[in-house]
Amino acid sequence: MKVAVCGAGITGLAVANKLVGDGAEVVVLERAPAPREQGYMIDFFGAGFDAAEELGVLPRIRELAYRVDEASLLDEQGRRRASARYTTFARAMRDRLCGIMRPDLEQALREHLPPTVDLRFGAGVTAVEDLGDRVQVTAGDQVVEADVLVGADGIHSAVRRLVFGEDGEFLRYLGFHTAAFVFTDPEIHHAIGDRFCLTDTIGRQMGFYGLRDGRVAAFAVHRTGDPRLPGDTRAALRQEYGSLGWLVPRALRRCPPSEAVYYDQVAQIVMPSWSRGRVVLAGDACSAVSLIAGQGASLGVAGAFVLGEQLQNRSITEAFTEYERLMRPVAEEKQAVARRSARWFLPESPLQLGIRRAALRLSRLPVLDRYVAAVLAGKSTAVVTNLRRSAAEVAR
Repeated sequence: MKVAVCGAGITGLAVANKLVGDGAEVVVLERAPAPREQGYMIDFFGAGFDAAEELGVLPRIRELAYRVDEASLLDEQGRRRASARYTTFARAMRDRLCGIMRPDLEQALREHLPPTVDLRFGAGVTAVEDLGDRVQVTAGDQVVEADVLVGADGIHSAVRRLVFGEDGEFLRYLGFHTAAFVFTDPEIHHAIGDRFCLTDTIGRQMGFYGLRDGRVAAFAVHRTGDPRLPGDTRAALRQEYGSLGWLVPRALRRCPPSEAVYYDQVAQIVMPSWSRGRVVLAGDACSAVSLIAGQGASLGVAGAFVLGEQLQNRSITEAFTEYERLMRPVAEEKQAVARRSARWFLPESPLQLGIRRAALRLSRLPVLDRYVAAVLAGKSTAVVTNLRRSAAEVAR
């Protein structure tokens, strides 16, 4: 089987790793000219963690992961208002949790690809034609024919737009914009240490992680009713967050040019079907759960694994159907959680700010920390392990 994968992000690289390991011929088409350096720190656990272990890439992910002692809410003067121990959650999840930068997770998956994978950067998909017995994909002046096309090109998927319809049909905006950038500042790096520091503020907040090379990763999110993205993201960040205190003004002065800043709306993708003919979508392209829900990277890796398992054992149509049957409930659960918790994700009032502080303090209690960890993991944790268990039973 020959498979074309659109997107060399986390999901696309996971799809390529799984399929080539199962004997498929894989071509990966990526619009960007080179691997992206933008992105923020993610907590990687759950079904994606299990899938990464099955793919053999987990040791490298652990090497690239960061030690985070705690998550801290800090006021305008940098004083801690509340905190939660990261190690407590890690223990509650049997140490199957790590903090890793999105570009580093991509690096681990990319390094794990064998040389037989045809990885092409600067190859954005511009046309897709399902020919019945195969699919033809055009990327600029390149034409690729394959048995299957996997659209793993994110929340603003070109494959989804070309095959299923415009973004507006499927995109559910949640009322936030988010951004991330990396900069160098020894003073900020020293102040952060091994913590994830987040401003304890209303309507907008910034967070910081210290990276191992002396750089600092910044994360930002704010409420806005306008889903449109600004033309100059650096100027927009300075305007939106310039009133915050502590280390924020200093960080904003070191914000790189717009092309080096990740900036997007916080949204979900909701679709009636994830496949059409010989084209199937994966990860954020079909089921983005949003920043609020978290686990988008984990679900992307897990979905890639599940899709590959089905393509290995079924006809194309049956594989797409079973893949969606297994993964859709998991994604929809996370999406529902995000919609319910959106009003608490970023406080709108002093009262909500106080409630968030109290919740973070309570999460430190020995019994509640395990409960919170179980809630965060959700149903998705069992998807890959159950699939493997079923396969083993069939083999017996």
